[in-house]
Amino acid sequence: MKKISFGDNKNVINDNLKAIRQERNLTQSELAAKMKTYNVNLDQQMISKIENNTRIVTDYELVCFCQVLEVDVNTMLQNFYNNLKPY
Repeated sequence: MKKISFGDNKNVINDNLKAIRQERNLTQSELAAKMKTYNVNLDQQMISKIENNTRIVTDYELVCFCQVLEVDVNTMLQNFYNNLKPY
């Protein structure tokens, strides 16, 4: 199985996800529960792994995180855009 990563990162939203979640005063468990309302089965440990950059984030999970946290995708990806450099 091919290892999926971008440089040393498993995902590019980890810092923004954690910051936005904390701004919304949500625990990782509460965020996981809200994700279940979008039929995305994540638990607290998976949220922790995403925030610690040890788990990938799928496209549908990204969109659902944005819906739950009431931010647009560009906001969630802002750090990625700021650090993107051409080859």
